[in-house]
Amino acid sequence: MAQGKKLRKVATNVDRNKLYGLDDGVKLVKKNAEELARKFTESLEIAINLGIDPRQSDQAVRGMVQLPHGTGKSIRVAVFAKGEKADAALAAGADVVGADDLAEKIAAGFSDFERVIATPDMMGVVGKLGKVLGPRGLMPNPKLGTVTPNVADAIKSAKAGSIEFRAEKGGIIHAGIGKISFTETQLIENARAFISAIAKARPAGVKGTYINRVALSSTMGPGIKVDLATLSGENA
Repeated sequence: MAQGKKLRKVATNVDRNKLYGLDDGVKLVKKNAEELARKFTESLEIAINLGIDPRQSDQAVRGMVQLPHGTGKSIRVAVFAKGEKADAALAAGADVVGADDLAEKIAAGFSDFERVIATPDMMGVVGKLGKVLGPRGLMPNPKLGTVTPNVADAIKSAKAGSIEFRAEKGGIIHAGIGKISFTETQLIENARAFISAIAKARPAGVKGTYINRVALSSTMGPGIKVDLATLSGENA
């Protein structure tokens, strides 16, 4: 069966007017992904629509969350460090480590990494890469734990499945929170951890409802609306 026909078929499994409990939603996303049988392992995608105005500086939502079961993806980490810190980074599993040499390499087009970590003393060097790293959301930030003297812990956290979240212009946060091949329990626990982190990141300037809508899907599957009442009351 052609992929287009398969997608239309699994779309009939979803009641677009229904709000699914988180557990049932995850179960249905897995079922649909199994029916689609893509040639790659899809991820469980979550999209959260927030009641914020991202244009207001006091309503920015950004942070880092450690998913209990990781993302299922292999994260490549670049580290800016010197001396003993560089040695510690390599020992902790960093994929590329350097200082001015790494900055020159990145400025020249090297981009084979998904996380950048730096020791505080290297931010003068890293700061010059703002136009390169900034648009990719990769600029190290102390609030996210990516500017730290303890590079080993930051690397291990990244490799274990910590992911960054950031509200886009429309007030939407989107992320992949695990592979569809994970068990339902693992995906549900990852989803709850992610939603909990978003809830805790509520800006003081936000009035009224903070989490408006939550939807789940596989990477290329139909979306499923989630009943906020099943999110442990964290939509307040």
